[in-house]
Amino acid sequence: MLAGLDAIDRLIGAVLRPVVFLGMAALTAVITLQIASRVLFTSVSWTEEVARFLLIWITFLGAALAWQQGRHLAVSLLRDSLPDGARRVVTGAAILISLAFMIALTVIGIRYMNVQSFQKSPSLRISMTYIYAVMPLAASLMAGLSVIDLIRLMAGRPARAGSPQ
Repeated sequence: MLAGLDAIDRLIGAVLRPVVFLGMAALTAVITLQIASRVLFTSVSWTEEVARFLLIWITFLGAALAWQQGRHLAVSLLRDSLPDGARRVVTGAAILISLAFMIALTVIGIRYMNVQSFQKSPSLRISMTYIYAVMPLAASLMAGLSVIDLIRLMAGRPARAGSPQ
């Protein structure tokens, strides 16, 4: 079972890594086009909107990727100084709190998507549901990764690769 969860964990990272990279490349290209169009000819109207939407998606998906890689900031001085049993309990409590927050963020994100479903973006005229969909998507990915961390911890393994128990 743990091998399957590890495979899911790695798959999430393998999918998110190129998506975030392509989003950054697209954001760079759109901003370059925006600058060039302002300097050389009439400004392209949709570039600012696309850049904003790409930044929103990159932020949330990048946060999920950082979660998968165990790269979010953490103050672990107290936890790391505890004996093994207490360290595992504190780590488990932190994972449960994070899981509760991610579930709440998923629910709130879905509600927000529904509330904004009638709204269209000014330039592209696409439904804002697609823009706001990244919040519950990223939060549910992080919630799933938290569940995997909790199962690893209960099995006696570190929650994230390279992290102390």
